[in-house]
Amino acid sequence: MALHTVSSSAEDTFTMPLSERTLAKHRIPDVESDPRAVYQAIRAELLLDGNSSQNLATFCTTWSEDEVRRLMAESLDKNMIDKDEYPQTAEMESRCVHILADLWHSPARRDTVGCSTTGSSEACMLGGLALKRRWRQRREAEGGPADRPNLVAGPVQVCWEKFARYFDVELRQVPLEAGATGLRPGQLRRYVDENTIGVVAILGVTFTCDYEPVAEIAKELDAIQADTGLDVPLHVDAASGGFVAPFLHPDLTWDFAIDRVSSINTSGHKYGLSPLGVGWVVWRAADLLPDDLVFNVDYLGGSMPTFALNFSRPGGEVIAQYYNLLRLGRDGYRRVHQACAETARYLAERIAAMPQFALLYDGDGALPAVCYTLRQEQPFTLYDLSEQLRMRGWQVPTYPLPADRQDTVVQRVLVRHGVGRDEIALLADDIEHALGRLSSGTTRAPRQPGFHH
Repeated sequence: MALHTVSSSAEDTFTMPLSERTLAKHRIPDVESDPRAVYQAIRAELLLDGNSSQNLATFCTTWSEDEVRRLMAESLDKNMIDKDEYPQTAEMESRCVHILADLWHSPARRDTVGCSTTGSSEACMLGGLALKRRWRQRREAEGGPADRPNLVAGPVQVCWEKFARYFDVELRQVPLEAGATGLRPGQLRRYVDENTIGVVAILGVTFTCDYEPVAEIAKELDAIQADTGLDVPLHVDAASGGFVAPFLHPDLTWDFAIDRVSSINTSGHKYGLSPLGVGWVVWRAADLLPDDLVFNVDYLGGSMPTFALNFSRPGGEVIAQYYNLLRLGRDGYRRVHQACAETARYLAERIAAMPQFALLYDGDGALPAVCYTLRQEQPFTLYDLSEQLRMRGWQVPTYPLPADRQDTVVQRVLVRHGVGRDEIALLADDIEHALGRLSSGTTRAPRQPGFHH
């Protein structure tokens, strides 16, 4: 009788040698392993991560169309920096820059300059470097000292603190006034001087999700120049709002329509709806990016300019950004963000109906998000509530506001593309259930009757 052997391709990956031992953590293995077993082992570990759609703390895209995933997979070998070998990828980057310049009302839409980055944090640093270099050139031309630069901003994301520390700039963070959700124009005069390289206005404050009044801030800087002669440029950190305001708030004046705005950054992988790893910075005009910050390299097959804090990086995220711009257009982005905004307002209504909370931002007029705090002293804290929600998989951040409102602790929920009304309704239900347990002192969920077969 003939003996039949089982093909190795049908072998159970969980009975392969790799699955019978713990994975290497401190030393590379001596032998190779079957790729299927390695895939299954790593995939099993990754299941311990949270569900990204329930991460309501992140601004970052957690849902993408299948076509985006295919383009990303097909672009694994494309190096964004090598524009000679991948000229069409470089062309798509250039198209995105000019589309954003047009979206943000640049007076030099076809001739302006900008670039992609690994995210809005790198974009902020590049914008800050250009501000610092132009300030230094101006101070040297005036014969003044150029060794004590400062940057003025309200409650900013940590990337600006990194910029200040890494590049020897004093960060003058303006404290929050009572009842304010960001920088207010009347605060500027106490912080701006001849060493100020620029002022940063935030379109979508990380802590509260509200927009700072960019046009009013610019008017105050105009008045300061009229009174003192100080000509201070304005950079808009539109990491989140740069892809929201043009579609949901088209009548808002915040971008290059304001003469004083010299540069804008945004994050493509936030409300730009692209996968993680892409940001953008655009200058109002080409002469606002000092030439000595741009390097030319000629060892990748041709001479090419580069302005970035890193070098080799994948091109797939840029290609995905271009796909989204083509795929959605103005109407598509408006439809997506409008749906998110309506869901945020639904959550705000649910939160407002809970007597324990006071809304700080209700999702109307800025980012699709909700921010709230406890109305009065409760037998629990918002940190306790976050812990309760985490047991259901929700990641809802709790944190104090910046100075001078550090005594106010808030929670923030971001509504992104892929986070639907039903999901948010379940979150609101879970908040109500958690409040009931916390208010009664019963922090453990009641034991449910089980079914045994």
